Amino acid sequence: MVKLWRCKICGDAYIGAAAPTNCPFCGAKGKFIFKIQDVEVNFDVPLTETDKKNVEHALDVEVSNAEFYFCAAKKTPGIEAQKLFKTLGKVEAEHASIWKKILKLGKVPEGKEECSEEYTKNLEDSHAIEAKAIEFYKKAAEEADNERIKEIFEALVDVELDHLKLSEERLK
Repeated sequence: MVKLWRCKICGDAYIGAAAPTNCPFCGAKGKFIFKIQDVEVNFDVPLTETDKKNVEHALDVEVSNAEFYFCAAKKTPGIEAQKLFKTLGKVEAEHASIWKKILKLGKVPEGKEECSEEYTKNLEDSHAIEAKAIEFYKKAAEEADNERIKEIFEALVDVELDHLKLSEERLK
């Protein structure tokens, strides 16, 4: 029987017989995916000065990362590379959308990132930006005053770690 599932991190819904292993939109682990009637998703959270600063920086990181991946998807030759970078771009754009909701912005700001036409260079750059995001998200989770903000930062650390593994496997 097909059911409707919802991710507690991004709020998006998924139709399927079973909950996915990871959210197909933001990449959050399965522990954040519930039957839609069993989860409440809240983006209306009070932000302290520290949380606001970290969420604004996270938005910038995700916009930049998404634009990098979309650029790499267009410029890198080969179907595997193009699909990898396009998929990563979609996930990073979803992360930006999460922060946009938290900040109550009308739209996600536009980014402008450059990339290479060389697959290996883009993988190396991908590895660097994911490592930097993980480091920041861990710090932001530790500093978080609001439990919901902490939960999102911690969930996105896991997602970015998965992204890091993708580049590591291909750089071998």
